[in-house]
Amino acid sequence: MALSENCKTQPGKETGSVQNPASDVIELNVGGQVYYTRLHTLTSIPNSLLGRLFSTKGSSNDLARDLRGRYFIDRDGFLFRYVLDYLRDKQVVLPDHFPEKGRLKREAEYFELPKLVKLLASEESKQFQDDPFHSDFDDASLGSDQRIYSSYSLDRRYGYITVGFKGTCAAPGGKDSQIDPKSQKAVPRIFISGRIGLAKEVFGNTLNESRDADRPADRYTSRFFLRFRHLERAFDMLSESGFHIVACNSSLTASSISHYAPEKVWSNFTQYVFYRK
Repeated sequence: MALSENCKTQPGKETGSVQNPASDVIELNVGGQVYYTRLHTLTSIPNSLLGRLFSTKGSSNDLARDLRGRYFIDRDGFLFRYVLDYLRDKQVVLPDHFPEKGRLKREAEYFELPKLVKLLASEESKQFQDDPFHSDFDDASLGSDQRIYSSYSLDRRYGYITVGFKGTCAAPGGKDSQIDPKSQKAVPRIFISGRIGLAKEVFGNTLNESRDADRPADRYTSRFFLRFRHLERAFDMLSESGFHIVACNSSLTASSISHYAPEKVWSNFTQYVFYRK
């Protein structure tokens, strides 16, 4: 959005539209995510919240602004892309196994898009019915709202988490070995792979995110590791969050310290796969 200098520094004194007359491009900051779109897109459904706010008679000038003068909307920035898609095409295409249908439906309700709400409710109900772990008993014991949200809520999402345990140690080849005794001790590290939202839910602040920061919760990563080194503690945290182990595998390799030395370094790597319905 092309802004005048007055708009950038003193948005409170603005009397007309903040947009450059030569452009109808709107710049939005939605929950920290920046979007560029046309005024026509935002007003394509006149009775929606955005349609009313950005119409010629709307109250968009009353909206909060960020430090760069962009309209600020305090909603989910990641999910807003699907709201924009719907405003553009009057339909929305979601990724396979999209786990955020319930939250996206809530965003559609906030922006007053009843047809999108109805579309998402239909797709969500269909996905729940197709769930192979869903039973008639569960369906009968829950209310209609619970049947839609219980398996796909943000707090209790289904999915896999893989725990990788890596340890290395140096084994001396003889009594004259020059290896430092401290290096003979295993230095374990626990790696976490899976959906970022699930990993953060289970491990909280014990999860080291320094190697893969600022990624959306629905993305997958194999770059997390835990700040502690006790595998049993990781298992306890997974069990308390409703996960069960479904598979594991292990490997052991050895490599020589040097071409002339008999000493070897042994590496053990084990993976444990956990799943929550």
